[in-house]
Amino acid sequence: MELVMPIKDKGKIEEMKQELLKQSYRDYMIFVFGCNCGLRISDIIDLKVSDVKNRRYIELREQKTNKNKMFPISGQFKMEIDKYIQGMSDSDYLFTSRQTCKDGTKKNITRVQAYRSLKQIADRLGIEHFGLHSMRKSFGYFYYEATGDLVKLMDMFNHSSLAITKRYIGITQDELDESLEGFFI
Repeated sequence: MELVMPIKDKGKIEEMKQELLKQSYRDYMIFVFGCNCGLRISDIIDLKVSDVKNRRYIELREQKTNKNKMFPISGQFKMEIDKYIQGMSDSDYLFTSRQTCKDGTKKNITRVQAYRSLKQIADRLGIEHFGLHSMRKSFGYFYYEATGDLVKLMDMFNHSSLAITKRYIGITQDELDESLEGFFI
């Protein structure tokens, strides 16, 4: 199994978003969701329009941990969501596949479908160690970079220790050393 890492370059994230937007609005939004809410892909692909429409929070029970999760939807993220869900029914999955159920409603995209779409673009852009978990890890990396708060991030990710969270988001000893360069009280 390949080691999956966060995308630590905002320029690469922007390139990825632009390429995905050319390919598919749905795939672009999956990436936007993954990078802006830190949820696992299994929870993202199960979301329905009613889970995000006119909401300030995404509320769900995480599939992996079976814990309730409440995640705030920021202003710009909300604008992206509102634009994406225009014309969709509340009962629709946010991220549908071409397959339909017996009643004619569309099924949600699978993890495999999402992986193939996103991995293809990541490979083309030269983004190494990319997997679906890279989005969640990227969220964590940039949250930590912006806030410096590993404790809150550990809580958001339901990790049992700070060491796990540090390793998870790819914080290396070199980065810690660099952050202390020139530090003196």
